[in-house]
Amino acid sequence: MPLALLALAIGAFGIGTTEFVIMGLLPDVAADFQVSIPTAGFLVTGYALGVVLGAPLMTVLGTRVTRKRMLMLLMGLFIVGNVVSALAPVFGVMLAGRVIASLAHGAFFGIGSVVAADLVAPQKKAGAIAMMFTGLTVANVVGVPLGTFIGQSVGWRTTFFIVAGLGVIGLLGVAKLVPEQPRPEGVRIRHELAAFRKVQVLLAMAMTVLGFGGVFAAITYITPMMTEIAGYSPSSVTWLLVLFGLGMVGGNLLGGKFADRHLMPLLYVSLGALAVVLALFTLTAHDKIAAAATVFLIGGLGFATVPPLQKRVLDQAAGAPTLASAVNIGAFNLGNALSAWLGGIVIAAGLGYTAPNWVGAVLAASALVLAIVSGALERRTGARSRLVAERAPEPAAVAVGRH
Repeated sequence: MPLALLALAIGAFGIGTTEFVIMGLLPDVAADFQVSIPTAGFLVTGYALGVVLGAPLMTVLGTRVTRKRMLMLLMGLFIVGNVVSALAPVFGVMLAGRVIASLAHGAFFGIGSVVAADLVAPQKKAGAIAMMFTGLTVANVVGVPLGTFIGQSVGWRTTFFIVAGLGVIGLLGVAKLVPEQPRPEGVRIRHELAAFRKVQVLLAMAMTVLGFGGVFAAITYITPMMTEIAGYSPSSVTWLLVLFGLGMVGGNLLGGKFADRHLMPLLYVSLGALAVVLALFTLTAHDKIAAAATVFLIGGLGFATVPPLQKRVLDQAAGAPTLASAVNIGAFNLGNALSAWLGGIVIAAGLGYTAPNWVGAVLAASALVLAIVSGALERRTGARSRLVAERAPEPAAVAVGRH
C-alpha cells in the first residue's frame, strides 16, 4: 500500500477521535452546561448534520483546487472547530464548534476515498479505502478512550484541545505524504450530480443511512446505558470504548478484504447480524460480560459495512465519483443524526436507556431489506443484458469488391 494512505489514515484518526469522543464525555458536558442528557445528545446530532451539509458543499468548493490542497484546507477547518469547542463558554457555542469541525468530515473522507482508490490497482480499491478508514477505527481504540479518560480526569475541554493538536499532525501528514495531483480536468458539477439519478447509487446511500444509523442508536447513549443498566462505573466506559474500537478495526479490515470479491453477500450477512445483535442488546445490557461482548460485536458488524458501501457508491457512480463519495460519507452521518435523535426521543419518553437498541435494530433490518432489493435489481439488470447480447444478430460479413 502506498505511503500516502498513512497520511490519510492520520487525518482520519483525528476526525474519528472528535466524532466519537463525545460519547464518553456526554454526561460531563451536560453537567458543565447544566443541560439534560438528551439535550447534550444534540452535540452528536449537530455534528452529524454538519457532515451531511458539509460533504457536498465542501466537495463542490474543492473542485477548483487540487485534491491535496483541499484535504489540507479541510484539516485546517477541523482544527478551528475543535478549538472553538474547547473554549466554548455556553452550550450553543460548543454546538457551533462541533458543526464547524464537522464541515470538514464528509469531504475529507469522500475526497480521501477517491484519492486512496486511485493510488492502487482496481482489484485493491476496497482495501485501500479500508486502510484510510483504519485511522477512524484506531481512533476508537486509542484516541477516544484516551480522550475520554483525560476528559473525565482533568476536564473535557482539555480533550478538545488535544484533538485540535491531532488535526495539526494530520495537516502536516497530508502536506508531507500525499502526492501532488493535478486538478481533474473537465469536472463539471452537472456531471457529478448525474450520478444521483442512478437507482443503485441512491439505494447504496439509503443502506448507509439506515445501516450505520443502527450502530449509533446504541453507541450514542452507551455511557448512561452501561452505568445505569449494566452497572459499570463511569471510569469503565473508557475500556468499553476500547472494545468497541477493536471491533471497528476488525470489522473494517474484514470488510475491506472481502468487499472486492463478495460485496453484496458481505452486506447481507453484516446487516442481518447487526440487526439481531442490536435487538439482543436490550437483554445483554443487563449483564456486564454480555454487554461488553455485544459492544464489541456492534463495532465489528457496523464497520464491516463501511468499505463495501463506500466501494459500491464509487462503482455505481463510475465516471463522477467524488461528489457521490463525499455525500455517502454524509449519509453515514445522516444515519448518526437520525438515530441519535430517535434514541433521545425514546429515552425522553421514559422507555429507558436500552430503548435506543430497538431503534437501531429496526434501522439495520431496514438496511438489509434495501440491500436485498438492490441485489435483486442488479441480478435482473444483468440477466436482461445477457439476454439482449444473446439475441443480438451476428455481424454480417463485409464483402470486398470493386465499386
